[in-house]
Amino acid sequence: MTEAPESAGDSRRAHARYAPGTPCWVSLMVHGMAATQTFYGELFGWEFRPGPHQLGPYVRALLDGREVAGIGQLPPDRYLPIVWTPYLASEDVDLTAETVRLCGGTIGVGPLDAGDAGRLAIGSDPSGAVFGVWQAAAHLGTDLGGVPGTPVWNELRTFETATVAKFYETVFGHEVRRPATAAGADSGSGSGFDHVTLCVDGRAVAGIQGVGHALPRDRGPHWVTYFEVADADDAAERLTALGGQVLTPARDTAHGRVAMVADPEGARFALVSGAR
Repeated sequence: MTEAPESAGDSRRAHARYAPGTPCWVSLMVHGMAATQTFYGELFGWEFRPGPHQLGPYVRALLDGREVAGIGQLPPDRYLPIVWTPYLASEDVDLTAETVRLCGGTIGVGPLDAGDAGRLAIGSDPSGAVFGVWQAAAHLGTDLGGVPGTPVWNELRTFETATVAKFYETVFGHEVRRPATAAGADSGSGSGFDHVTLCVDGRAVAGIQGVGHALPRDRGPHWVTYFEVADADDAAERLTALGGQVLTPARDTAHGRVAMVADPEGARFALVSGAR
């Protein structure tokens, strides 16, 4: 985590429309829907209900009846990387998609309507990292934050920050903040100090960390979602018992205690306790 997640630190956020450029939802596409629901249900206490099916079978994860994330099923003949994908809010997804293309990114899905929930596109930045774009209608996005089982931060792991930060700044209007010093830059990636924070209206909403050749060969640039837990060590132990894998054991950072992990299908994410 390159900076404390100011935008996600409230204990229970009001269900209001997200400002453009703010991560508003996270979604995971997998092959085994039932097994994945069991895994995350046990790990985070999620319950599930059906969501829009424009991209195939899809469920929304809930805590206390409030929506926090989505899980969909990949077609059986599609062997794509299994990743948590953040969706960035947009007031006009068609215009955003066109801007993505003009700035060197690609759009792989959409723009298309997701029933009455909203309109979406899925694309990738010039480095190849996949992200979503969400234009809200009935579904505004994640409805709960700052409590265990909710996404608290999103960070892009890429080769270097300069080029890709300019892309997000141009497409989504992010303000790019670079630290005056290298203090507190690392969250377990093993990288140096090439990192920036993306801001909306002066608030930190996401991070970009350049890790160079430390990127996994089988992954390339990718976004990592951080999920709040009560105790990162206990959650990592529970994750292992459920069939997941600990990639980097929990350790103290400037922004909480963080463990980098993967679910049984290989989707990488982070567990963070005491986020600040």
